[in-house]
Amino acid sequence: MIRLATPDEIPELIALAEATGLFEPEQLDELTQMLRQYFSNTKESSDLWFTYWENKPVAVAYVAPERMTQATWNLYLIAVHPDHQRKGYGKALLQYIEQILVSRGERILLVETSGTDEFAYVRAFYRNNGYEEEARIREFYAPGVDKVVFRKSFEPD
Repeated sequence: MIRLATPDEIPELIALAEATGLFEPEQLDELTQMLRQYFSNTKESSDLWFTYWENKPVAVAYVAPERMTQATWNLYLIAVHPDHQRKGYGKALLQYIEQILVSRGERILLVETSGTDEFAYVRAFYRNNGYEEEARIREFYAPGVDKVVFRKSFEPD
């Protein structure tokens, strides 16, 4: 079942992200702060945190509108616990997000990831789900670590 995440799940969602091995400790701290801010935010936000729930969170995703654009969104995070990878949870979560954005009339979803060999399977995941590599910014994250931006349009061609 895919649903909006709840505040009491913050520790489980951070543990899930940590288990993937894709996040540095400072990135996990930042995710924790983002989740806490999201759930304590008194003003209305368009940001969405989802979880794929199977007796506990097995996947998490965070998507938000891109500021100062018209109907462009960013998928900032999608992670599946290693014990549950290759079972279709990531794809289901991605498709769920896409359906919500389409139903709202949104135009574009952007995803950025690393260009390192460790992230090759992540880039393949997006390509296999209809995303096109839109940009590559060399040495963005660190020397030798490119930023790769993928794009999917929801507008008819």
